[in-house]
Amino acid sequence: MSEPHLAAATFGLASAVSWGGGDFSGGFSARRANVLSVAPLSRVTGIAAQITLALIFREHAPSSAAVAWAVAAGVSGSIGLVALYRSLAVGKMGVNSPLTAVLAASFPVLFAALFQGMPPAVRLGGFALALGGVWCLSRPVGRAGRPHGLGLAALAGVAFGGFYLLISQVHGPSVFWPLAVSTGTSLVVMVGLAVASHQTLRVPRGVIGISLLAGVLDAGGNACFVLAAHAGRVDVAAVLGSLYPAFTALLARAVLREHLTRTQTAGIVAAVASLPLIAG
Repeated sequence: MSEPHLAAATFGLASAVSWGGGDFSGGFSARRANVLSVAPLSRVTGIAAQITLALIFREHAPSSAAVAWAVAAGVSGSIGLVALYRSLAVGKMGVNSPLTAVLAASFPVLFAALFQGMPPAVRLGGFALALGGVWCLSRPVGRAGRPHGLGLAALAGVAFGGFYLLISQVHGPSVFWPLAVSTGTSLVVMVGLAVASHQTLRVPRGVIGISLLAGVLDAGGNACFVLAAHAGRVDVAAVLGSLYPAFTALLARAVLREHLTRTQTAGIVAAVASLPLIAG
């Protein structure tokens, strides 16, 4: 493997590990505190990390159009993050995280199919595999009924898909400044939701550390993804980065001892396997 491809593969896999750990940390902290206090705190560290990276790479200030698209992406992303953290808090992380990832990856592709023509056969195969995975994940489990949080996971997937569409409209040499604008918008929206719903923004002391870690890991995943895209092919970065639900599921299994049925396990495998096909 050539050095550029090796670097792209390394950074791409690192983004998946970082994003998967960030989702687990955010969902774990949301089980112990109000999601509208946990999510804003995670955004604070994300903003700080993105501004630091923008300064390190000496990026120029983004254009007004880029700022507008970043703000819109931040609104959509904030909805996705709150819904995701809540779904991971009330349901099984190993089930809800892959469902969100599949929908987030599929939504932009479906949008492109409507306005740019049908996708290639490989991508259609990915959709079929994803639908099979979603069906396995959403099946009732004995007398307990359907797994909890599937609706929130689906909402998170659609919202994240909207984020991808909107942030992709940001053009220009700057990468981390628009991401900082988007994350800052997300923080404002979350604080507004907390105030409007009379929710406290106070985070229990025992949850502060892992909430901050969630923001650092999320920002780290974004940075690794950008570095992977710059080091080699963007499709390599997208395929490897899209494997992040596998790491969320592994952490949930190792730390929380989540038990998955054979059907749910098959659904997770199908969902994760569909992501490279959809992203390809």
